[in-house]
Amino acid sequence: MTENETGLRLGGSYLPLLDRARIYCCGITPYDVTHLGHAATFVWVDVLTRVLGSMGCRAQLCRNVTDVDDVLFEAAERSGSAFDAFASVQQFRFDQDMSALGVREPQFAPRARRNVGQVIRLADGLLQSGAAYLRDGSVYFRGAAVAADAGLRRDEAEALAAEYGARLQDPAKDDKLDVAVWRRSAADEPGWSSPWGNGRPGWHAECAAMSLSVLGLAVDVLSGGADLRFPHHAFQIAMAQTLTQVRPYARVRFGVGVVRLDGAKMAKSTGNLVLVSDVLADHSAAALRLCLVDRPWSRGWDYSVAELDGATARLERLYLAAGRSSQESSQVAASAEITAALCDDLDVSRALDIAEETGGVAARSLIATLGLSE
Repeated sequence: MTENETGLRLGGSYLPLLDRARIYCCGITPYDVTHLGHAATFVWVDVLTRVLGSMGCRAQLCRNVTDVDDVLFEAAERSGSAFDAFASVQQFRFDQDMSALGVREPQFAPRARRNVGQVIRLADGLLQSGAAYLRDGSVYFRGAAVAADAGLRRDEAEALAAEYGARLQDPAKDDKLDVAVWRRSAADEPGWSSPWGNGRPGWHAECAAMSLSVLGLAVDVLSGGADLRFPHHAFQIAMAQTLTQVRPYARVRFGVGVVRLDGAKMAKSTGNLVLVSDVLADHSAAALRLCLVDRPWSRGWDYSVAELDGATARLERLYLAAGRSSQESSQVAASAEITAALCDDLDVSRALDIAEETGGVAARSLIATLGLSE
């Protein structure tokens, strides 16, 4: 790889860079096991940071932990554990899976429960601007315009919001698409004191507050699963931009395509999961990483054993190619082509094709950049 490139193209947008790139990645809600849908997102973000590093650009990655969330509270209650202890155990297991996959730790890993004060400040700022209102101890962000800004019809937005647990019929709201920045907690629910009474942060507000607090008023890349585009990312962006008046909040969005199993999105709610730990029991981490990234990053796809077997075979060919020797002139040209491919929308598949054909130093360099070393 070389350090001659000064930017890269992602999702149709060119991202010129100086010496660092601020990346916010929406992390997990630690209430259950890690599946390939999670892994795809975090491996792709890891590849993005590695490619940036190969270009001489330092990636500052902030990947949060959503350890304040109703689904987490419910899972902890079913297990008979305190939610914070339960979340810590699940987060430990997730970190083990990521380490086994070669996903490097982020520079920043803020937890929602340690950033409640920042959400309170966010809520107060949105109230002061008139973008939010107080009702029955909860603070709601006015969301009617967010769907249109995201290019969605009203019915599409409501359906997506409902899929992610939005309380569309909440009688305290002025509009179905308004979302809680701060939600009042009942006596038997986890809660924190605030100017409006005992309550807890809303999901979108957590990410907006943590991102602004850690990375500043804007980010270069907002990353996460493509399925988070609405409502989560849309409301995170809207809250951040409303508070700071800085636009755009994110120069580029990096929404990784969903992983499906038998045509259905892999998700805890449906139970159609392939666990990272199960795959790594009889396949190498490098083979699984290659299976996840040897494709366009934004496109959803169906996982199968055949896909994994194909990645294993491709990895073996790449290793064999890396052991070959070739002329220096061809290596220089191939390395430049590989860099150009990676800078063109992270075209990993094209870069792999070039490395397989040329072999030698160019292939070894790509193996290192993609984190495919055994």
